[in-house]
Amino acid sequence: MAKVMKKLSFYFLLLLFLAACNATKHVAKKQFMLSENTVFLDSVKTKDITLQKYLLQKPNASLLGMPIGLFFHNLGNHEKPKTPFEWAQEHPKKYQFIKNIFSEKQSIAYANSFIKLNNWFLNYDKPVLLSPSKIKRTEDNLWAYYKTQGYFKTTVNSEIVKDTLRKKAQVHYYVNRGKPTLLDTIKIKIESPVLDSIYKNSGAVSLLKSGDQYNDKTFRNEANNVVKLFKNNGVYHFSEAALGFYVDSTRADNKTNVTFLIAKDRFKEERGSYIKKDYKVHKIRNINVHTDYTFTLKDKKPTDTVLYKGIRFLSHGKLKYNPKYLAQSIFFKSGDIYKDTLTNLTRNHLKSLKNFKTTNITFSPTTGFDDALEMNLFLSPIEKYTTGLELEFSQSNIRSSDIAAKYSIINRNAFRGAELLKLSFSGSYFNAQNGPGWEIGADASIEIPRFVAPFGLSKLVPKRMNPRTLFSVGSSFQKNIGLDRQTFTIQSDYKWQYNSTKTIQLELFNTQYIQNLNVNRFFNIYRSEYANLNNVAQTYYNNVNKTLSLPNEAVSFMDLVAADTNFRSSNPTEYNTALNILNRYNIVTSDFLIPILAYSYTYNNQIDFKDNNFSFFKLRLANSGNILGLLSKEYNTNNKKTLFKIPLAQYFKADVEYKKFWNIGYNSVFGIRSFLGAILTYDGSDIPFTRSYFAGGSNDIRAWQTYQLGPGSRNSGLEFNVGSLKFLTSAEYRFDLTGSLKGALFIDAGNIWDISGSEFVDKDARFSNISSLENIAIGSGVGVRYDLSFFVLRLDVGFKTYEPYLARNKWFKNYNFGSAVYNIGINYPF
Repeated sequence: MAKVMKKLSFYFLLLLFLAACNATKHVAKKQFMLSENTVFLDSVKTKDITLQKYLLQKPNASLLGMPIGLFFHNLGNHEKPKTPFEWAQEHPKKYQFIKNIFSEKQSIAYANSFIKLNNWFLNYDKPVLLSPSKIKRTEDNLWAYYKTQGYFKTTVNSEIVKDTLRKKAQVHYYVNRGKPTLLDTIKIKIESPVLDSIYKNSGAVSLLKSGDQYNDKTFRNEANNVVKLFKNNGVYHFSEAALGFYVDSTRADNKTNVTFLIAKDRFKEERGSYIKKDYKVHKIRNINVHTDYTFTLKDKKPTDTVLYKGIRFLSHGKLKYNPKYLAQSIFFKSGDIYKDTLTNLTRNHLKSLKNFKTTNITFSPTTGFDDALEMNLFLSPIEKYTTGLELEFSQSNIRSSDIAAKYSIINRNAFRGAELLKLSFSGSYFNAQNGPGWEIGADASIEIPRFVAPFGLSKLVPKRMNPRTLFSVGSSFQKNIGLDRQTFTIQSDYKWQYNSTKTIQLELFNTQYIQNLNVNRFFNIYRSEYANLNNVAQTYYNNVNKTLSLPNEAVSFMDLVAADTNFRSSNPTEYNTALNILNRYNIVTSDFLIPILAYSYTYNNQIDFKDNNFSFFKLRLANSGNILGLLSKEYNTNNKKTLFKIPLAQYFKADVEYKKFWNIGYNSVFGIRSFLGAILTYDGSDIPFTRSYFAGGSNDIRAWQTYQLGPGSRNSGLEFNVGSLKFLTSAEYRFDLTGSLKGALFIDAGNIWDISGSEFVDKDARFSNISSLENIAIGSGVGVRYDLSFFVLRLDVGFKTYEPYLARNKWFKNYNFGSAVYNIGINYPF
């Protein structure tokens, strides 16, 4: 297999080389393909990524210097037939042969298959041809950009460097900025008494400062700040059209005076003519909420009206929403001064209820009141009952094939308070090393758009923070997965949006009960453990042919060795091996009760999914067993605390994750991700296998398969390797290849270690001190992603770059396609 992969990699690289050599195949005579843009700023070459959006022509996207999309395009031929008739004329014998054997319909289909294949190639990126008109427009763009930065005497010239033999050309842009213009005297003139009073009382500080360099962005920000100031102080009709900046550009000393003018009044259209209106501070007089608005019913009179705390709720038919709860999403009341911030807060809060397709808010003058507004909210409900079906196909080192499905039913506004009641049923079928297996599960949850808590605790978080309460209960059952585990879970979460970037979540009384139904299969699953134990048995019985029968003899043998002090003295290595396996056996086969209390803090300043310049930080602190542990004094035979005779998981767990992304131009993104987590047990507890850390996999260190790496420098060969400390960091460069096809280069580094202090853990698996960081594994690789809009299909190839468990030659020992790990995933790894 390794030899085959090496040959495939060689041919792949050869194709890339041919792609580069044949890049100008479809470039006509006297035309040139653009190969590079270079900008010289004041005679110095610059790579400022902010300039990229002003360059109207960019070279074809490439991977490792190879234009992959262009290569596929060049496999096509612009001169080939475009219709079956033309194809038949060019290939009469083939066309007639198919027609004689089958029919003319099949001949046409045969011809179309070649035509579609050729068109498929041609749909990829064609060569970017040098365009003098776009070069000139790029010069204008660069000149205009630097003018906005205060360089009013900027000059831009270009030079084309042609390679006639290769039919390629580079474009050099020479930008000479001159001296920047500085702001000198700044005057703010407000002609409206109402606006002048608001501005002075606000204590607003202008962004325009004498001595600063002129910058259009500063003027735009100043205008936005002023508009927000007035709109949030009741001046509903104020707009940016009332603002004017007058800049004196006639001075020869590279300075300018600025007059900031705010108009006295506004113009309003009435009966075809414009009349002047004074600015006024508006108050909300009436609030109407149309709870079932549709276009077809917009002209019909509502049949049900409920007045609650000054808010009128209207409906065509019986009102389906409880006004008490829906009113909590409206941040105005009658008599309030109009504010843009409260309008946006109301709109966002209503959207977050997940009950309405659209939330349209309008304001109109109130008859007879020149300074009053009527607020109308038009809410279009989503269907009360919706269903969803999710299918997933996957493959891993544990499961050779896996198909999973999840069917969900959602009941919106379940109890008239905009609640979401969700019932889900899931199942999967797969093939594993031990044959086929399956899993089924069901859970029910209700999400309530407010806090549900006793003793008035719900008042601690204001409604503007969009509080949420989630209650859920679920169960799952596995067959031929590990030890055929069954789980029962009860969960209650409280979550709120502290501000636009910060989210806080409290997990209270989240309890999971894990029951292993078939512990006798332990050594059938963990075959490497059985092999190691068998080696100990051969030493113990001095019989190289000894084979422990499963499962009873293997289990009883571990207990036998543990109690044999003579064997411990004579064969300490084998003794420790047996006890290590016994300890792992007790942890994996044990049932667990895991009651969690957790706090999570998340910071995310990403504006939307298109934003590629943002930071993400998450901290999660969790405790298991602290409260319930105080209620029990019982211990089992392994000296583990129990509740209702079930071992209680008792530990503290802390996870920290940080991600940062930068948009670096040419539709390229660079991102980093770091994760650090630790688990500390107390009262002699073990860490449940399901809550331990592991390394490897499509979203982890991609050069190793899931559970394959670690802990530490140990290369155990075990099927499932876990630890109580984890460090992971990744860096990834993402870029466009062609169309919806994206490329990536990545480096992953990290490992897991044991910090439990258990005597059964090997020394090379422990994190002892800072020197243990030498055991960080490093993987690197390439990836391709296909963007399907609603999700991204991903293939990453990870190469083992640094393997800490090797005795020597740890760098690049297995850096080849034969030892690579191929990861298929959905969406980005981080």
